[in-house]
Amino acid sequence: MPTQPPVRIGARGSKLSLAQTGIVQRRIAAALGADPTNPAEVEAAAQIVVITTTGDRVQDRRLLEIGGKGMFTKEIEEALLSGAIDCAVHSMKDMPALLPEGLCIAAIPEREDPRDAFLSHKVARMEDLPQGAILGTASLRRQAQALNRRPDLDVRMLRGNVDTRLAKLAAGDADAILLAMSGLNRLGLGHLPQSLLDPVAFPPAPGQGALAIETRVADIDKPWLAAIRHAPTGVAVAAERGALTALEGSCKTAIGAYARLANGSLHLIVEALSADGAHKFRHEGSAELSSAADPQDAARALGLSLGEAVKREGGDLILPPE
Repeated sequence: MPTQPPVRIGARGSKLSLAQTGIVQRRIAAALGADPTNPAEVEAAAQIVVITTTGDRVQDRRLLEIGGKGMFTKEIEEALLSGAIDCAVHSMKDMPALLPEGLCIAAIPEREDPRDAFLSHKVARMEDLPQGAILGTASLRRQAQALNRRPDLDVRMLRGNVDTRLAKLAAGDADAILLAMSGLNRLGLGHLPQSLLDPVAFPPAPGQGALAIETRVADIDKPWLAAIRHAPTGVAVAAERGALTALEGSCKTAIGAYARLANGSLHLIVEALSADGAHKFRHEGSAELSSAADPQDAARALGLSLGEAVKREGGDLILPPE
């Protein structure tokens, strides 16, 4: 058993956040010498500290109306900077492109399924929805991508945790909803979707399916962080977040990015859309990583390059809506 003080892990109180953080908690505990199957040993090595964020408290408005993605991380990052916790577990797609000074993404575990899931009690695919059907989502990207393919749909804001959204679907508040498959899998609900959206046709949010372990910059070399890093996921996320940075992206802009690794090569798709889906700008490119001195740097450079190309082409049409 470890003799050091337990690692304090900050997390939101939602069921999904606690499920995700529990996965990381067990990995950290194992890296510190605890038995990951023994709850008492896990708790002695790594403790979860629940922190309620502004994004959790305000559920009746889109994130872009209350300050963007940072509303899910602000209070947790304040706890990190004050020393109240040692690390935090976030959904990577919720992380803004720029982090507060003194903080960093220190580790990224292996990625879950990055695709969007289509759920409906009426049809199997988004293409099968009748004219004017109601599609529920809180994501501007999902809204824009859906309207780009199906401008007839009535896309409505649907916030809340996974259980809340599933209940609204069951109650008939929407004919279909879109959720991240990774979250459903982590909650043991991977059997619910009727279909999955093709990530080439519908690139997910940058980093979707990946978890971000955020720490103070001074703690980046802790051995327990090294033990939970997954290099291929780190490379893919570096590419996608490079595009996010170039596009100055947040939940206020409709941005999708999808990176694939194969045989030492990285392929990346980046797109940005107008909020109404009427305009879409898309670029693809590849980078050879086998000869790169730092694969993550090469991946990020590809993302920055493609993101800049999309930004130049899209101009004012992809700016955040008023």
